[in-house]
Amino acid sequence: MIIDISRIAFVSAMSGGGKTTAACAIMRAMVKMGLKIAPFKCGPDYIDPMYHFAASGRESANLDLFFSAPDEIRNIFAENTENCDVAVIEGVMGYYDGRAMDSTAASTYEIVRTLGAAAVLILPARGMAYTVIPVIKGLTEFRNDSKIKAVILTGVTGMTYSMLKPVIERETGIAAAGYIPKLENTTESRHLGLTLPWENDREELEKNAETVKQTVDLELLIKIASEVPEICVQRRKFRSGESVKIGVAFDHAFCFYYKDNIDILKQMGAEIVHFSPLSDPCVPDDVSGIILGGGYPELYAGKLSKNTKIMKSIRENIAGGMPCIAECGGFMYLHDHIEDINGENVRMAGVINADAVKKDKLVRFGYADLTAMHDSAYLKKGETIKSHEFHYWDSNDNGNGCLAEKPSRKRSWECVHAKGKLFAGFPHIYLRSNDMFAERFLDECRRFAR
Repeated sequence: MIIDISRIAFVSAMSGGGKTTAACAIMRAMVKMGLKIAPFKCGPDYIDPMYHFAASGRESANLDLFFSAPDEIRNIFAENTENCDVAVIEGVMGYYDGRAMDSTAASTYEIVRTLGAAAVLILPARGMAYTVIPVIKGLTEFRNDSKIKAVILTGVTGMTYSMLKPVIERETGIAAAGYIPKLENTTESRHLGLTLPWENDREELEKNAETVKQTVDLELLIKIASEVPEICVQRRKFRSGESVKIGVAFDHAFCFYYKDNIDILKQMGAEIVHFSPLSDPCVPDDVSGIILGGGYPELYAGKLSKNTKIMKSIRENIAGGMPCIAECGGFMYLHDHIEDINGENVRMAGVINADAVKKDKLVRFGYADLTAMHDSAYLKKGETIKSHEFHYWDSNDNGNGCLAEKPSRKRSWECVHAKGKLFAGFPHIYLRSNDMFAERFLDECRRFAR
């Protein structure tokens, strides 16, 4: 099939370059213009897609060339752009930064090329004048197909921008599409998990959208987004079976999920039922499987610990054979104890006889291929699935069901409790990289239901 939707990517030279704030403000402004936005996030991020949802009203999907081949990236893009006017892609890290220091592999640049999108450079320019020119030229000319069509300056005044705009366009040949002054931004507490992005953002988002309507040439961005080539997509179909209800933990403590993982389960027959380990008395009665995603259980350990009824319900269901996937924070929740943010040892669900403790720095960070070390319910010995880790807590029993290897193969470690119908560990897995995992999980859920 042919995809011809307008598409634009907001990119920067670095992490912390203002991509999320700019992308969300512009998405919100476009929504207020009556456009239907399909948001995307490059890389394995969970938090920025929640901001995208707050800004656009539509769930954001991840685009990641470690997790998926180019054809699969185009497929995911096609699945998530139906009935939309403009696809807005937020980059990750610096534009050319990928999974290694010496190449662009899995970078935002490679995703933009894969999708034939137009890129707009978000450039923090406070304290710069003519120096913006070599910075822009360096990024646009580093690759002759950089796809960068315009630049938006951030942190500058209207007066500064008005003087730089003609200089930028004369010296670089790309459009200056506006500027963004310092915007309302209270994201720090949300990145700590104290509030979810859609809860209290409305006023801030509306203010930021009104600002960019005045300072950014939205019509130019829409025009740039429309001047992209068609792309050809081979749509992928997954095996579907009888409907089965899956309980997915979702609240302040558990909110890190790849949209694509949930989508593939739905395509295969899953009916998703959300529940809250913070406030619900038990696992929903009619579910036949549990997914405990990542999040911030360490921040809510006290409240989680007080809800003994649902911990007992989870423990008994897993002991009774209910299939369960638990990732990172969900894995920690299944431990005997968690060391909370204040250093207190707090009792948890007691499915895994170990403790989760805080470390002084990131324990394991980045992509990893998981290879099953023995047959289990969802992976057979030697089979692999792709994953990502990012956590400051560690366990004194990480399991030995899989061998995790960095893409460089220079580091590996054992991880994951894969026993019975339980698959629990720090890695966040990506189901589309091995859809047999998802099929087997749902098949086990159906057997449990029967």
